[in-house]
Amino acid sequence: MPGLAARGRLHRRRRTTPARHPHPGHRPQGGSMKQHRTPVLIVGGGLTGLSAAVFLAHHGVAATLVERHPDTSTHPKARAINPRTMELYRAVGMEERVRAGRSPISGNTDLVHVESLAGKERVRMPSASPEDIGRISPTQWTLIDQNQLEPILRERAVEAGADVRFSTRVDGLQEDAEGVLAHTTDLSTGESSQIHARYVIAADGSRSPLREMLGIGAHGRGTITDLVSFFFEADLTQALRGRRIIAAYVNNPEVRGTVIPIDNDRRWVINVSFFPEQGQRAEDFTEERCTALVRAAVGVPDLPLKIESADMPAWDISARVADTFATRRVFVAGDAAHVMPPTGAFGASTGIQDAYNLAWKLALVLSGTAGPGLLESYDAERRPVAEETVRQAMLRFAVREGKQYQEVAAELLDETTMTFGYCYRSGAFAAEEGAPDAIVEDPAHPSARPGARAPHLQLDGPEGPVSVIDLYGDGFTLLVDEAAGRWTGAVEREAERLGVALKVVRIGRGTRLWDQDGSFRRRYGLLAGGAVLVRPDGFVGWRTTAGRSGPVDQAAIAALRGVLDRV
Repeated sequence: MPGLAARGRLHRRRRTTPARHPHPGHRPQGGSMKQHRTPVLIVGGGLTGLSAAVFLAHHGVAATLVERHPDTSTHPKARAINPRTMELYRAVGMEERVRAGRSPISGNTDLVHVESLAGKERVRMPSASPEDIGRISPTQWTLIDQNQLEPILRERAVEAGADVRFSTRVDGLQEDAEGVLAHTTDLSTGESSQIHARYVIAADGSRSPLREMLGIGAHGRGTITDLVSFFFEADLTQALRGRRIIAAYVNNPEVRGTVIPIDNDRRWVINVSFFPEQGQRAEDFTEERCTALVRAAVGVPDLPLKIESADMPAWDISARVADTFATRRVFVAGDAAHVMPPTGAFGASTGIQDAYNLAWKLALVLSGTAGPGLLESYDAERRPVAEETVRQAMLRFAVREGKQYQEVAAELLDETTMTFGYCYRSGAFAAEEGAPDAIVEDPAHPSARPGARAPHLQLDGPEGPVSVIDLYGDGFTLLVDEAAGRWTGAVEREAERLGVALKVVRIGRGTRLWDQDGSFRRRYGLLAGGAVLVRPDGFVGWRTTAGRSGPVDQAAIAALRGVLDRV
């Protein structure tokens, strides 16, 4: 189910520019400065930052989060969370809580490119059916507006022990031998303070002030189009012709934009491109002009409608990826690391997955269980995925801009592949010799190789069906085929010595979890006696296709130590 953004996932042009990196001797006038210490400072209270706070708390790390705005988003913005991201919320016990906040358009299925809503339909983007997704995951797409999801995440983060501070701006960062010192200002009182963190996550948006302070560049096309958005009320029943749209991308001589339902009844938002190089300005979008644009987009010249607002700030759609996602102690995530067109609903989910990848690594390094090299894998794993995701979003946006679907179809990866099939080429796993270098694979036929997502599989248990996905998320999981020898005890003892949470799960007819038809071996690419080590984020860290005793336990121990940078 490709998604959308009601007002775009990227920056607004009207923004407050934070102060530059302060001089090392900077101190506020008039007394001593408050200081606070935290293991992790998260800068940015959007979907990525709030999710990072929740994921860190799940791993036992009480982070501090600061956000310069006074509250969570008041606009829908991102409106779709893909099934892979829902697996992450499921792992931390939030799946039903998130689903409870889903938007009124949650039952809609159609993403269409049209000349006008009442006119010719150019192409309907393909999407996976719930049945197709059900063979790959225990969960599904969730259409939930960003302004509904952010408060849910904020509440959960606070419940779990995170220190969440809105109306707080970071004015500068200084690294020292033990961490990072952040200079902050409480925008409600003007009071300055300092926060000392072992590590910092910069999730402060597409124009990330922290990324600028760190001198991290970005590459990519940059701004693709400038837009204005406005809400309107109208009855579009006749123009819809029975379609239940997630979004309609409109392209005709009078208007280029996107029509999106808000309440699935009479309230809509339209995002309209304008072109400064042709002398067009956001200020030119008067109520009269907005009315004409809506009628052109719908394709009904005399459509009765009411414009709710015509003075919202302009914004843009961009495509950029940061040159690196990490310095020694600061990690960029979400829009600070990558921005992309909203076509495909990739932006929000990619940022949340950044946070999930980073949270377990930070937790293990902070506890002393893993070496600092584990954190180096964040950039190695996530940046190539971001590059490909931005490229796929751009291909989809090209169709919105007028390209024929057939022109991009050869390069376009289907929605399910991009959602579940991305793989890490290098990072915190024991790569297999001769493994393919592809950034994606078909999740309907997964390889289960190290660096790939551990595939979904429905098992039978004493209390009913169990998804193997539900075994992951807390620590490491060693899945062992029933025919394997009793070598796992050595791995368990080593994990205990290292201070690593590890559970061993034997799968087969003579165990507590079994498959009826040998699907575990097939799904995970194993022969009799094989085993797979799965990381806390649900990615495969090591695999032996067959093994009974002898050196297998030492190979598993070496892989575990390698992932932890404890070699």
